Amino acid sequence: MSSPAATDHATLNGEIAKPNTSWIWRVFFVLVAITAVEFAITFALEAQHFRTLRNSILIGLTILKAFFIVGEFMHLKHETKGLIWMILVPSTLLIWLLVALVTEGSFIGETMAHMFS
Repeated sequence: MSSPAATDHATLNGEIAKPNTSWIWRVFFVLVAITAVEFAITFALEAQHFRTLRNSILIGLTILKAFFIVGEFMHLKHETKGLIWMILVPSTLLIWLLVALVTEGSFIGETMAHMFS
């Protein structure tokens, strides 16, 4: 990484500083990898009795991607620990609620299907 004096010198001479895009590519490949895992799980767990497990895993991976995006592009990973925990704890509780609702909804849907069939 160049020093601020070198950057100022390059700017004064009309040179454009070389963009640092390596972190964007790293984020891109991490997100592509997580998405590939999501697709693999979606097609590997097609059976009806794996529906709740599949949905829970997909929700978890999607939330992982969201946290990664927030940490990288909104720079949350560079904030103080107190702010990170203040955001993380309620988000975790909401995730728990979402998984619980999906699980209960699947159970009730399966129970109703068996009652009326």
